[in-house]
Amino acid sequence: MKGKVKVKVGPGRVPRVNDRVLIVGGGVIGLSCAYFLAREGRKVVVLEREAADGNNCSRENAGMIVPSHFTPLAAPGVVMQGLKWLLNPESPFYVRPRLSLDLARWGLAFMLHSNARHVAASVNLLRDLQLASRDLFGELAKEFDFGLQKRGLLMLCETCKLLEEEAELAERGRELGLRVEVCDPERLQELDPAVEMRVRGGIWYEQDCHLEPGRFLEGLKAGAEKRGAQFRYQCEVDEIGDGTVRLQSGEELAGSHIVVAGGAWTPALARSFKLRVPMQGGKGYSMTLPRPGALPNLCSLLGEARVAITPMGEALRVAGTMEICGNDLSVKERRVQGIIKAACRVFPGLTPGEFAGVKRWVGLRPCSPDGLPYLGPVPGRERVIVASGHAMLGLSLGPVTGKLVTEIVTGARPLIPLDQLVVGRF
Repeated sequence: MKGKVKVKVGPGRVPRVNDRVLIVGGGVIGLSCAYFLAREGRKVVVLEREAADGNNCSRENAGMIVPSHFTPLAAPGVVMQGLKWLLNPESPFYVRPRLSLDLARWGLAFMLHSNARHVAASVNLLRDLQLASRDLFGELAKEFDFGLQKRGLLMLCETCKLLEEEAELAERGRELGLRVEVCDPERLQELDPAVEMRVRGGIWYEQDCHLEPGRFLEGLKAGAEKRGAQFRYQCEVDEIGDGTVRLQSGEELAGSHIVVAGGAWTPALARSFKLRVPMQGGKGYSMTLPRPGALPNLCSLLGEARVAITPMGEALRVAGTMEICGNDLSVKERRVQGIIKAACRVFPGLTPGEFAGVKRWVGLRPCSPDGLPYLGPVPGRERVIVASGHAMLGLSLGPVTGKLVTEIVTGARPLIPLDQLVVGRF
């Protein structure tokens, strides 16, 4: 019987020209968007300012997937604690004083959001984002290997005071449906017998995971390329229009949508389309020991020092600090020494000498004033989508961000409501 043939449209179809999506930024957020868009059949071009082997913020981070982080960075007590830390050159938090209207505005907005009401309004959203992303990591692990370990995370406390505070937060986690256990030192040793830990106790967040971020990024890129995505490196974007991108070389590209995933450089990109996106770079450091004197089975956070400890195969990654410093990427060795001292104090199997000559990696986390990411279309420019401002949660929320951006582009109903993440909320 003759008639019109209906062709099913879905993943794997040949994309039309107007299906092309331009992604500005090739970190974990940009790569996650590229992967999920390409999987949905969209033609994708990623524009990255760094070289192909560039040192973006995602590659050398702590590699943690953290449903345990269900409270935003802006929370009660953060401002006062930060003020106490300012005078300590080895503290985990520092704001570099400088004359900057953007910093002043950001700081004021941060203080205004550091309250219980903001936390109460954010915890359900962050929980849903984290758990959805965790599920997607499990799905991605079936396609490529990035060393995913579903062993949980230990929040380690050196003082009884912090242990009490973290136990209260753990109870809030239980109320949100997370699997959480308050542990004495003996229980911690049962959970991770591979290392000695000098602590008063800790919290075990069973659903947290860890992975090797470099392998994860390469897997996302390979998966996107396999589905037709293109990558252009050392590509500086000069201006973003509604469906167009102009490079500093003068070349102009067009697409059905533009995804702005520029990390800490997003505010500069946003100014090209006359949008103010309050954001500060939060500098962090990491060091990777190839043959550590102590190698735990579980990843952990040292509560007082805010230091992350992550086993990656036979290596150990040690990371920490949050320096609000604009786009400064210089290494402050005193703060690095603070990280080293804390790691060696809690894990006596580690020694300061192991860190001598080890590369100090530094990266900028894109921090919004309320501790929540920006995710959604730009008001008045619906073809431009911002996906940035994830702070320390970029890796953890990468897959769910890529999935949500894909749903926005394709017109599907987002799996998680995005009202609190709108781009023009400040």
